[in-house]
Amino acid sequence: MEEYIAILNRAWENAWLTNNGILVQELEEKLKQYLNMKHLLYCNNGTIVLQMALKALNITGEVITTPFSYVATTNALLWENCKPVFVDINEHTFCIDALQIESAITERTQAILATHVYGYPCDVELIEHIALKYDLKVIYDGAHAFGTRVNGRSLLSYGDISTCSFHATKLFHTGEGGSITCNDDALAEKLFYYRSFGHLGDNYYSVGINGKASELHAAMGLAVFPYIRDLLASRRRQSQYYQKLLADADVSFLPDPPNNCIYNYAYFPVVFPSEIELNRVVNALAQRNIFPRRYFYPSLNTLPYLESADQHCPVSESISSRVLCLPLYFDLSMVDQKIITQSILQALHTSLVKCV
Repeated sequence: MEEYIAILNRAWENAWLTNNGILVQELEEKLKQYLNMKHLLYCNNGTIVLQMALKALNITGEVITTPFSYVATTNALLWENCKPVFVDINEHTFCIDALQIESAITERTQAILATHVYGYPCDVELIEHIALKYDLKVIYDGAHAFGTRVNGRSLLSYGDISTCSFHATKLFHTGEGGSITCNDDALAEKLFYYRSFGHLGDNYYSVGINGKASELHAAMGLAVFPYIRDLLASRRRQSQYYQKLLADADVSFLPDPPNNCIYNYAYFPVVFPSEIELNRVVNALAQRNIFPRRYFYPSLNTLPYLESADQHCPVSESISSRVLCLPLYFDLSMVDQKIITQSILQALHTSLVKCV
């Protein structure tokens, strides 16, 4: 708190609390250097940047997307009057199954919007190959991707545009916030104006929206930024300890990252044999005031307000009903991890006894 207030005082002394203030600009520069990105805009959340991406790329038709993501991914498409076309996920990585994308392409397909689920990378090389073959735009929802690297590059450097969330629950956070990144100069300029109502001072250049972040949020990001290495290390350590504690349980985890990937361990998902076991574990944890997330649930192709409800994605529907993300945060203690996993093992043992 003391570090945060010290940074915030700089904005207060300048009487400049929003509208691309000095702290926002400083945070953008630090993030660009850390991610080695040519263009990065810091914005007010991870949803508005998805909408900006679709608008900037003139996407108005069908978009091939994943059913296994936070609802914002699909909502952004619907909000921008695009039609989501769901392609099922890989049963091991939970990312969109790139091998199924090509068969879903029609003459109305304009883009692919894929999510790096839990920070685990999509098959970026195959997706790029497909996009080039069919002249499609690629947008990555990288809400979880901060800190993951593939082929020596930030995962946020892939695609025509990548977005990220800096919500308070994320590995790197600004309370509320997000970013949008790209490598194209003209596209970056368009996004710059989109973020601020389409104008700069009294000069108006385009339509726009309010995607600006305040100095209060940027100050939080600047306070957290020096701890990125520690944040990554702690999540990796905690994830490995969870795996050790649950090694003999009848559950499954994400696979080890590929050799060309440095993974950020943003979340620790556990997949149970059935939704019955999952609910039993959730109830057992709740009795100890432990509240994990059913993240992601439900499978987005089953949302009740979709116009076409006949897009079946059996893998996503199955995984979403059985996956639970366990608590994971910087100062989570090994003692607490033991309490969490003991509750899980006890609930699973009770389930096994009842089945027998």
